[in-house]
Amino acid sequence: MTTTASAPNTTRTGLLLRVLPVGMYAGRSRALVERSLLVNRRAWLQVVSGFFEPLFFLFGLGFGFGKLIGDVVGPGGETISYVAYVAPALLAASAMNGAVYDATFNLFFKLKYAKLYDAVLTTPLGPLDVAIGEITWALIRGALYGTGFLTVMLGMGLLTSPWAVLALPAAVLIAFAFGALGMACTTFMRSWHDFDLVQLALVPMFLFSTTFYPITVYPEGVQFAVKCFPLYHAIEVMRALCTGFVDFSLVGHLAYFAVMAVVGVVVASRRLGKLLLA
Repeated sequence: MTTTASAPNTTRTGLLLRVLPVGMYAGRSRALVERSLLVNRRAWLQVVSGFFEPLFFLFGLGFGFGKLIGDVVGPGGETISYVAYVAPALLAASAMNGAVYDATFNLFFKLKYAKLYDAVLTTPLGPLDVAIGEITWALIRGALYGTGFLTVMLGMGLLTSPWAVLALPAAVLIAFAFGALGMACTTFMRSWHDFDLVQLALVPMFLFSTTFYPITVYPEGVQFAVKCFPLYHAIEVMRALCTGFVDFSLVGHLAYFAVMAVVGVVVASRRLGKLLLA
C-alpha cells in the first residue's frame, strides 16, 4: 500500500508571523498558557495567595489606621474616607505583585534550573512564543487578583463611580506591563541573590508611590522621582476610575504602560533568544 505524505504548511499568516524571522515566533504561545494552567491546577492556593497581601493592608491600614486619620482630600478635591483613598492604590499594587512575582521568580526557576525553555524550543515554538505565553499567564494572575480585590471593594461600598467598570481592564494592562518588564529583567539575573534587587525596587515603590498619602507631602525634587515610578501611574489610573474624577491625564498614564509593555516584550524575547539559541 502506498501512502502519500502531506507537504508541510509553510504559509505564514498574521502580522507577527510575516514580520519576524522564521523560528522567532510560531503563533503558538497559547501552549505555554495551557501548560501553566495544567501545572498550577493542583497549586491553586499558591496562585491565589498573592491576592491576600493587599487585602490585609486594606483592612489593617484602611480601616485600622483610617480610624485615626478620618477623611482625606481625594483626586477631585472632594473629601473621601481614608479607606476609599487607599483601596484603589492597593488594587494597583495587587495587579503589580501578581504579574511581577510570576514573571521573575517562577520564570527564573524554569529558565535556569528546570530547563523548561530548552525543551520548549525543541518544539515548533520560538523565543517570542515563550515570552508572550509567560507574560500572558502573569497577566492572568494579575487579572485574577484585580477581580478579587474589586469584588471586595464593591462589597464594601468603595466603588461609587460607573467608571469603576474600567478598573479591571486597566488592571490587566498594568499587570501586562509589569509582567513584561519583570520578565525582561529576569533574563539578566545570574543567581537567586540578584532577586534582592526585585525587592529593593518593589518595596520602596509600594511605600512611596502615593499609596497611603498624596504626592504633595514630598518636596518638588522627590515628587519628580516618584512620578517616574510605574506604580505611581497605576495608582493614578485606579484612583481616578474608582472615584470618578477622570480627565485627559488618564491617557498619559495609560500610554506609559503601553510603552512599558512593548519595551518589556521586545527586550524579553530578544534576551530569551540570545540565552536559549546561542
